[in-house]
Amino acid sequence: MKWRSLEESTPDTELRPLREIFAERKESIAKYVPAETQAVHVRAVAGLKQQGLATNILGVGSKIPEFQLKDHDGNGVFSSDLLAKGRLVLCIIRGRWCPFCVAQMEAMNLVLPEIEQADATLAVISPQTVQQSFFMRDQHKLRFPLLSDAGNKVARQFGLTYRVPDEQKAIYQRAFVNLPFVNGDDSWELPIPATYIFECDGTILYASANEDYTERPEPADIVRFLQTLH
Repeated sequence: MKWRSLEESTPDTELRPLREIFAERKESIAKYVPAETQAVHVRAVAGLKQQGLATNILGVGSKIPEFQLKDHDGNGVFSSDLLAKGRLVLCIIRGRWCPFCVAQMEAMNLVLPEIEQADATLAVISPQTVQQSFFMRDQHKLRFPLLSDAGNKVARQFGLTYRVPDEQKAIYQRAFVNLPFVNGDDSWELPIPATYIFECDGTILYASANEDYTERPEPADIVRFLQTLH
């Protein structure tokens, strides 16, 4: 199945709500993916919700866990360097193999000028390797740093990590989603998607996470939040 980019699906460049893009992907999945496979993913999400993973994440008022990660070009990036530029929008995603992560990143790319106009920067963390981040940035023409969180060390400090259930792992393997190769380890561990906004001193001003990887904050809402601060 080929997932269209936002540029392909919206030639007039008008920014559509992310929920509309996600609805199209869900419609395609419902049409082309076997029902028993869809049921496995539904059970996996339900299991995470039962654990209450999203309710126990690092929340508003807490401080950012300091980190140094490699970007898509292999350069070291410190959290302090990002915060020195102003407020920071930080998205934590699963990887380039996830169509919902791709859609979110393309949508965030479109609002990047507005984020910067609000004196903020955007960065993204995922467990994928530096090489995979390079491919993602190049393929989707992203204009912000993609940071490689090897072993989910940073995501774990945010309280976002979980191990892929065995039946979902089998589905991914059959679909050639090779997480050990993509992430460079055999843990089969992922973060639930999350979006944070930090003040310059590292204080969390906004925190959103969801065990359901098909639900993410609207980029326009992130921009509006920044504008109220600005």
